Amino acid sequence: MSQLKLDQDDAELLHDLESDDFKSVLTPERRAELSAAAERTVRKDKRINIRISARDLEAIQRRALEEGMPYQTLVASVLHKYVSGGLTDVVASKVREPAGKYNKKKV
Repeated sequence: MSQLKLDQDDAELLHDLESDDFKSVLTPERRAELSAAAERTVRKDKRINIRISARDLEAIQRRALEEGMPYQTLVASVLHKYVSGGLTDVVASKVREPAGKYNKKKV
């Protein structure tokens, strides 16, 4: 197995972690602040109803089962990633040539 090359900061961090010298500096106040921010971020306060094909629903349910989560959570996650820019529509993002025009390669 190849040796992982670490910079000095990472090597010190790894050494401290492995020797139980690693101490968290997270204060209770900061923990509460981060927890509140996370709660505000993931609050689900609206409901939607959508109609999709049985085939798509079954595929979503299968994928959610593979991921170990409820299918509604998976759908919400995919929608969130899409609207926040973390997931893009590959087909819509492609630049298309105008219909009827072909790029001919010279041989």
